[in-house]
Amino acid sequence: MRVHIGGDHAAYELLGELVTFLESQGHEVTNHGPHAYDAEDDYPVFVLRAAEAVAADPESLGVVLGGSGNGEQMAANKVKGIRAALCYNTELATLAREHNDAQVIAIGARMTAVEEATSMVAAFLDTPFSQAPRHRRRLDMVTAYETDGTLPPLS
Repeated sequence: MRVHIGGDHAAYELLGELVTFLESQGHEVTNHGPHAYDAEDDYPVFVLRAAEAVAADPESLGVVLGGSGNGEQMAANKVKGIRAALCYNTELATLAREHNDAQVIAIGARMTAVEEATSMVAAFLDTPFSQAPRHRRRLDMVTAYETDGTLPPLS
C-alpha cells in the first residue's frame, strides 16, 4: 500500500520510527517531512502535503503526526475529500476505517508510545471500510454538505 506521512518537530522521532516500520512491512512510503529536526517548524507545511497526496491518490492512505495530533487532524480535514481521524488506541483506528472510511490517521506523539502507534497504524492500514449501508448513508450526507452545503433532512 502507498502511505503518505507527515508531521512536525514534536513527532519527528515517531515519524522516523513509523517510516521504518511501514517500509519493513512492504509499504511504499512517501515521507512529506520534516526531514530534519527543527523545533520551530509548522505542522501544516508537512501535514497538508501528506493529506493532499492521499486525496490525489485514492488507493493510498495517510498518517499525520504532531504533539497531540489535534491540529494535524484539523489541517488534514481541510483538504477536500479527506476524512482524518484522531486516534489514541487500536480500536479507534480500526473503527475510523471500518465505520468512517477515514483515509488519514492522526496520532499525538506526546501521548502515544511507539508500540501503540505502530499497532494503530497497522490496524488502520489493514482494516477495510465495511460498506455497511448505514455508514455509507452517513458518509454521503457529509460529502453532500462538503460539496454544496446541503444539510441532511431532519428525521
